Amino acid sequence: MKRKMIITHNIADQELSAIKNVLPEWEIICGKNPEVWKNHLKDAEIIAGWKKGIEDEIFANGAKLKWMQSWSAGVNAMPLDAMQEKNIWLTSASGVHAYPISETIFALMLGLTRKIHTYVKQQQEKIWHHAHMKLEIHQKTIGIIGVGAIGKETAKIAKAFGMKVLGVRNSGKPDENVDEMYTSAELHTVLPQCDYVVVTLPLTKETHHLFTAAQFQLMKSSAFFINIGRGEIILEQDLIAALENGEIAGAGLDVFATEPLPESSPLWKMENVIITPHTAGSTEHYDKRVIHEILIPNLHDYLSGTKPTVNLVDYSKGY
Repeated sequence: MKRKMIITHNIADQELSAIKNVLPEWEIICGKNPEVWKNHLKDAEIIAGWKKGIEDEIFANGAKLKWMQSWSAGVNAMPLDAMQEKNIWLTSASGVHAYPISETIFALMLGLTRKIHTYVKQQQEKIWHHAHMKLEIHQKTIGIIGVGAIGKETAKIAKAFGMKVLGVRNSGKPDENVDEMYTSAELHTVLPQCDYVVVTLPLTKETHHLFTAAQFQLMKSSAFFINIGRGEIILEQDLIAALENGEIAGAGLDVFATEPLPESSPLWKMENVIITPHTAGSTEHYDKRVIHEILIPNLHDYLSGTKPTVNLVDYSKGY
């Protein structure tokens, strides 16, 4: 019986061929429709692309799953404890988002700074008005909360604007484009210095509700808050209150505690908020990067009898 791998996405023929070249003796089941692969779940050694509802099959007695390759950077929605108990290797898609998400971060920052969102609304109503636009991004201070692949790319772009870059990461390890690096315990020191606070963190037990009223009160009233990490990192009602009370100047938000964002949310109608529908990581090159930069290198590790080395999730950290 052939060894099996499932890919729960529709991918281009050339990417599928690249995978088949690495696994010529394997049966590869590929497709977005669950009907294509649901009867193969118990027999698959490798699954690329987590889907809700597959738990019963992959955790059943006799199931063969050894390695799960997530198609997303975040793995917080997966049953991590059960996967750890079953000794299933889990690798994430962290890193493939660095270009598109850093572009979205600056789109949001520039949009808020230069009032592009206001002008788009005015265009729809044929209103010619200055809208009191006066700010610029050059020479300002940006705080990047979570200096991973996305944070590093954001820091690099920030230097092109002559910005002072402050970074926060657990290790406190320096980065070439970060002027001052702080540990997570020093967040309170960073926030009062920033004109822009950018959250690029994964959602873990430690980052859940990391930002509440106390953190927003530490920020400048002229500061903009950008979140492209996960919605649950923020206590959303406290963010809403900070925006309503003028404790911060505005926000660019791609992620929310509940998605889609409920129609009842006050965020929809706020003039100083730009909302994007969790699309910061979307890119024409997504599948290609996941496959060639992560999946295929890890396949070579797996075939050589070692655990995958690219983006192997540490269950104790949750990322």
